[in-house]
Amino acid sequence: MSDELRPEPPDGAPRRKGKVTRKHTVGRVILISAVVLAMVTALGVVYLVRHLNGNIEGISLENLGGEEERPEEVYTGNGEPLDILVMGSDSRDCEGCDIDQEGGGGSDTTILIHLSADRSRAYAVSIPRDSIVDRPESGCDSPPATEVMWNIAYDLNGPTCTLRQLEENTGIRVEHFVVVDFGSFGKMVDAVDGVDVCVPEDIVDRAHGIFVPKGNPSNLTGDQALDYVRARYVGEKIQQNDISRIRRQQEFIGALVRQVKSAGTLTRPDKVVRFLNAATNALQTDDEFDDVTKIARVALQLQNIGLDKVKFVTLPTDYFPVDDPEFSGKVFWTEQATEIWKLLALDKVLPPKLIGGTSVSAEGPPGTSESPTAGESESPSPSETPSETPSETPSETASETPSTPTAPETTEPEEEQIFGVCA
Repeated sequence: MSDELRPEPPDGAPRRKGKVTRKHTVGRVILISAVVLAMVTALGVVYLVRHLNGNIEGISLENLGGEEERPEEVYTGNGEPLDILVMGSDSRDCEGCDIDQEGGGGSDTTILIHLSADRSRAYAVSIPRDSIVDRPESGCDSPPATEVMWNIAYDLNGPTCTLRQLEENTGIRVEHFVVVDFGSFGKMVDAVDGVDVCVPEDIVDRAHGIFVPKGNPSNLTGDQALDYVRARYVGEKIQQNDISRIRRQQEFIGALVRQVKSAGTLTRPDKVVRFLNAATNALQTDDEFDDVTKIARVALQLQNIGLDKVKFVTLPTDYFPVDDPEFSGKVFWTEQATEIWKLLALDKVLPPKLIGGTSVSAEGPPGTSESPTAGESESPSPSETPSETPSETPSETASETPSTPTAPETTEPEEEQIFGVCA
C-alpha cells in the first residue's frame, strides 16, 4: 500500500515506530574501538618504557667533587656540545671470559662520544686501556696516583672515577656516562640477526674457545661478535697492546649502527623491541641519564647526522722505551692526542691531518652506507680548523709480519699492525 493511501491513525492511537538509522551506532562502535585501541597501545608503550627503564641502573654523580674541580663547558656557537663517556663492562663470570688473564671484572673499552653543538658531526674517541695516566682524588674511592694504567680506575672505583680521570687528563667536561655489559652487547647483535663484518682471516684462540670465521662479509652472531671485539690473539699473532682490538671494535660498532639504521630492522617492531630490551639490559648510566626517553631525545638530535659525519678515532699514542721495564708494552699520549682533546673541548672540527691515519667512518666501505655522497665536506666556521672530508679512509693496512710474543720487540713502532680487519 502506498503512503498516499495509508489511512491516518485515529487520535490517541499509538504511532508505529519507523526504522532507526544505524549510522550513529556504527560511528560509535568505530569511535569506541579507536579509543580502546589507543588506550591499549598507550598502555603497551608505558609498560615497555617502564620495563626498559627497569633494565637501567642509575648511579649518582655526587662524588665527582665541586664545580671548581671539574672542567668548564665552553660554548662557541648555537646550542651546547654533549660529551658522553661509554665504557664496556665485563664481569668475566662465564667460561673462557678471562681472555685478558684478569680476574673479577673490568672495563676493556673506553670511548668518549662528542656531539657538536649544532649536531652536525660526532666523534667517538677510543682510549687504549694500556695508556699511562694520572688518577685524580675526586670521584674515586682509592687514593690519587700518578703514572697508572687507564683501566685501573674502573677496576678499583667504577665508572665515576673513570669519568673524572678523563676530565682531569683532557680538560673536557663530560655530561653523562654509559656502561654497556658485554653479555648484553651479544644479545643486541642477535636481536638484529647478526652483523656483517669483513674478516680477512680466521680468528682463533683455542685457549679461550674463540673462533671467528673469515668472510667478506662474515655474518657474526652475538657470541662471535664478542670474540671479535675482545680477542687479543689473532691467528699466531699476539697483540701486546689494545690498538688492534680498538680498530676491530670501531669497525664492528660502525657495522652495527648501519644494521640498526637499515630498513629491514627499523620496520620490524619485534626486532626494535628485542634490540632495545637487549641494549638496556644491565645498562648503567648516571642518574640524570637513566631513562629511555632521555636517551631517545639525544638519539633524535642525531637523526640528521649522516654516517659519513660520524668518525671513530683512536687516540694517538706511542710506546714507552723498550728499555723501560716498568712500562714495557704500555703507551703514552702524544702531542697529537693533546691537540685532539683541546679541539674537542672547544667543539672544533678535527682535521684530517690530525686524525686521518687513525679514523674510521661509520659509513663503512662503499655501497654500505645510506649517507650523503662521499664528495661532501664539512663546512666549519672561519674560526675552525680546515674542514674534514667524508671520503678520508684509514691509510694503514694489515701487515703480513706478525708481532712477536716477546715484550721488547712488540714495543717497537713498526709493530703497530692492525689485525682482524680488512684493509
